[in-house]
Amino acid sequence: MTKLLTRDTDNNGITTLTLNEPDQRNSLSMAMLDALSEALTDIATDDTTRVVVLGAAGNVFCAGHNLKEIRDQLDSYEFQLALFDKCSKVMQQVVNLPKPVIARVAGVATAAGCQLVASCDLAVAADSARFATPGVNIGLFCSTPMVALSRNVSRKHAMEMLLTGEMISAARAEQIGLINRVVDESMLDETVYTMARTIAGKSGHTLKIGKGAFYQQLEMPLAEAYDYTAQIMADNLQADDAREGICAFLEKRKPEWTDS
Repeated sequence: MTKLLTRDTDNNGITTLTLNEPDQRNSLSMAMLDALSEALTDIATDDTTRVVVLGAAGNVFCAGHNLKEIRDQLDSYEFQLALFDKCSKVMQQVVNLPKPVIARVAGVATAAGCQLVASCDLAVAADSARFATPGVNIGLFCSTPMVALSRNVSRKHAMEMLLTGEMISAARAEQIGLINRVVDESMLDETVYTMARTIAGKSGHTLKIGKGAFYQQLEMPLAEAYDYTAQIMADNLQADDAREGICAFLEKRKPEWTDS
């Protein structure tokens, strides 16, 4: 049996997770979600991982939930609730992971696959990639994908995708803020891993603080967000890496991070 999810970590601390079920369009079956959850749980405390790249084998990034699996469980409300709850928790694991996550998108990302892209901190796509939340076309509104989508793009752009179910190009996805960059497919890996290496060269402790604070402050009123981030910055300054970084900058040398 093909391993659903492969994992590889290079010498730069970049861990690549690859959805590896192309014959199933890399769908988020319960088994795939379990594999992702297990990997993310392990990576959260893995000191060798500094950045995660999330990609997929084949010509489809992820087609969302496995509709055959859902069809076979149409009479089981318990399974349906468990599936969507598991998916929601995996998306939150991506957001809450104390390491940056970059989506490497080649091919199509639809429904929960689009949700997965939106849940990543950064996303780079090949110019041939396409995106959609097409649940409305089959009578199943993309309600859980809507959560991640609406936190990445404006309300009207999100509603257009959700209400029409139409596919959008990578260029359009970049325009509305769903992804960061569109590149020629031949340049996808170079672009993704250059970005990953740049981030991996920063203080891991600082990245953890910053990523956590970013998502926390988004949900706060303005004054509360400033109070919260002022405290975060003061706390950050107590870290060894902050002190090393400031001294290195003033002394015009490269900092030596200890991730503490």
